[in-house]
Amino acid sequence: MSSLSMSLLRGAVTSPFKRAGRSDAALPAGRASLPPARSAPGPLASYSRVCGFTEPGVLPLTYPHVLGFPLAMRVMTGRAFPLPVLGLVHTWIDITRHRVLHPEDRLELTAYAAGLTDHRRGTEVTMVTEARLAGELVWESRSGYLSRHATGPTTAPAARTAAVPEDLPAVAEWQLPGDLGRRYGAASGDRNPIHLHPLTARLFGFPRHIAHGMWTVARCLAEVETGMGAGEPGRIRSVRADFRAPLPLPATVTYAAAGAAFEVRGARRVHLTGSVTLDGS
Repeated sequence: MSSLSMSLLRGAVTSPFKRAGRSDAALPAGRASLPPARSAPGPLASYSRVCGFTEPGVLPLTYPHVLGFPLAMRVMTGRAFPLPVLGLVHTWIDITRHRVLHPEDRLELTAYAAGLTDHRRGTEVTMVTEARLAGELVWESRSGYLSRHATGPTTAPAARTAAVPEDLPAVAEWQLPGDLGRRYGAASGDRNPIHLHPLTARLFGFPRHIAHGMWTVARCLAEVETGMGAGEPGRIRSVRADFRAPLPLPATVTYAAAGAAFEVRGARRVHLTGSVTLDGS
């Protein structure tokens, strides 16, 4: 977590010297890695508590992303990375696990930048995080981060999004407190100022602080697990989620779901859509 704080600071310092939209932009070829290690019980318990995971002995599907996020930030705040990290918007995430993971597993984590794509609102970078056990790939995620800048006429392909039916039925109503961003930040190490307090969020153009997108995904997966009932730990094999709109705090939102699809919506906007696949499906 201390390395993540240092990366955030480095990003704040280096971002003014980078310019998005350069035609000669290229991604760094290097990868950032961490040696094999078990998940620390205290932070994992805090993360599970704030996200709503209750299944003991199984690593939440989203948790390796949290463990690997400092590595991704190290890549994105490096001198060779072409986009300013300040202002990057997390637009989507795909996560796939290839086996059920447990807290005692000694995961070796790696993160790298996989590609730059033209976007109608700027340039999108795909970041990859991988987890291995004894050299075997057991978990991976791909995330899109958008750097917004002026663009001309573009032929960028439409973004692939999770297949979500219209009018999903409401399943639960969530009351999100104003300190949710600070609580999730303490558990995950992601203390981005836009999530912590209205005053710090206004420095980046937000009228109020907003919930972490990765908290919203994790909370949805915890709800999916609750709906499956006990005795089926780790059945979620993959998830695709798209971040549609910022979720200001505090808030009351609706979690809606049917079949494999889910969404989080407020009174006026849909904030997140997603879908899961289960083992055997």
